[in-house]
Amino acid sequence: MAKTLTAKIGPSILNADLAQLSEESQRLLNNGADYLHLDVMDGHFVPNLTFGHPLVKCLRNKIRDAFFETHMMVSNPEQWIEPMADAGVDQYTFHVEPIKDVPTVCRKVREAGMKVGVALKPGTPVDIVVDYVDLADMVLVMTVEPGFGGQKFMDSMMPKVAWLRKNYPSLDIEVDGGVGPTTIDVCAQAGANMIVSGTAVIGATDQGKVIRDLRNSVNCVLKN
Repeated sequence: MAKTLTAKIGPSILNADLAQLSEESQRLLNNGADYLHLDVMDGHFVPNLTFGHPLVKCLRNKIRDAFFETHMMVSNPEQWIEPMADAGVDQYTFHVEPIKDVPTVCRKVREAGMKVGVALKPGTPVDIVVDYVDLADMVLVMTVEPGFGGQKFMDSMMPKVAWLRKNYPSLDIEVDGGVGPTTIDVCAQAGANMIVSGTAVIGATDQGKVIRDLRNSVNCVLKN
């Protein structure tokens, strides 16, 4: 039986006040977020540096039930599988670009008890996923270059999303980067159902309305 796709809105906490992270994260959940998207950067795969598993574990101790996705923008994703699983991560999304053996990493993530997400930078061809998409729960199509928040959305990535949706109708497809009220419709029409939105949600005066609007845009397409 085919999986029924649903719209899921996962605010990125990258632009939140990290000194008030548990409070801001809880506020996002109270305002309707379906999951939290945690950007982990190592200063090597991407030039920026954010946080690692100790902070994620502290956040999990404060927020027990929310779905945590870590977006691992790191050069050695294998190194952090066990620590992130121990920290309470639900889905481990890693970039395929620095890895020679993606299927092995997928299996290790699954064995650690987490869902598997594979992420593609803008310059990475989408069809490389055919070799391991059956091992993944989700594919993330980056709509900006990974590493910094607040970048301009790249609508040239939408054919990747459309290709994935055509070839894998029941796959969870996530978009991340510059996604907000002005860009959600093209993402939804292309076939994305998991929406990462940072600045547009975090900085909104009414976070709940933005989250609802994003979800409604996706649901309108899913229902047709």
